Amino acid sequence: MDLNILWFLLIGVLFIGYFFLEGFDYGVGVLLPFLGKNDQERRVLINTIGPFWDGNEVWLLTAGGAIFAAFPNWYATLFSGFYMALFLMLLALIVRGVAFEFRSQDERPAWRNFWDIMIFVGSLIPALLWGVAITNLLRGVPIAANMQYTGSFWTLLSPYTLVGGLATLLIFTLHGAIFLTLKTEGQQLAGARRAASVLSILAALALLLLIILSYSNTDLFTKLGAGIVFWAALVTLLLACWLIRAGKSGWAFVMNGLTIVFATVAIFWGLFPRVMVSSLNPLWSLTVSNASSSPYTLKVMTIVALTLVPVVLLYQAWTYWVFRKRVTVKDLKY
Repeated sequence: MDLNILWFLLIGVLFIGYFFLEGFDYGVGVLLPFLGKNDQERRVLINTIGPFWDGNEVWLLTAGGAIFAAFPNWYATLFSGFYMALFLMLLALIVRGVAFEFRSQDERPAWRNFWDIMIFVGSLIPALLWGVAITNLLRGVPIAANMQYTGSFWTLLSPYTLVGGLATLLIFTLHGAIFLTLKTEGQQLAGARRAASVLSILAALALLLLIILSYSNTDLFTKLGAGIVFWAALVTLLLACWLIRAGKSGWAFVMNGLTIVFATVAIFWGLFPRVMVSSLNPLWSLTVSNASSSPYTLKVMTIVALTLVPVVLLYQAWTYWVFRKRVTVKDLKY
């Protein structure tokens, strides 16, 4: 296998890990003002993701670094064309991180309420914009023969891409609700189950609409395997709906996680061998060949990745094991 193809696959794996792990803490952030009726309850919700959220974001940093090093032309076109959207996402993530750290530094209700709102906003915006960004990659954006993006921020907004954003927002929020059924007790557990029950239906409808629109807006279904995997994402989401109602939260979390995995695999499968589709001329699309770095650079990256990535994975797995227990009010420390 060529190293540029290998790195395309590895970047896909990094985004799968990021969406699976960061998806549930985006979801918890979005649900914070709805399931946290008072300061203590909101603190419990935040503590469920407290040990994990910053580690989960490492997957995004690694994916961005891999794109920069392995596919510099992809990185340049993506970040210039999606500049405003990515700036908004970065700003939201910064505000969100600050909010987690600053919230408990002052006991005044106004102070804590403000930062709780920032956690909500900082979780909602990325969860929405990731769907918009990924569906734009697949649908195609105006890229000229010199690999330059020729559109504007508003070019990225269309009915199809907005449905994509709604789908990721609902699926991630559902992921967070199911996660809370595994990490909370009492009234918050009951509230999380109710939220998961409602969100599962809305997420399934949004994903179904996205799949239907993908037939007319993309060429994903010209690749049989990608189309099958995309439909499999809907099947696992429907299974998650049933498992939630059956009270099997652990399996529901697994099934919703598989929905995220299958949907991401379908997108990357539908893209390959392209990394960005040109809506102006298919021949001007960026591919794993014309957007990649030199073979030497890819070789060095491969050696470094094989050496360090297993260490990072073991450390993160250990973190999840250590903080596996449910969080209750009596565990709070201010």
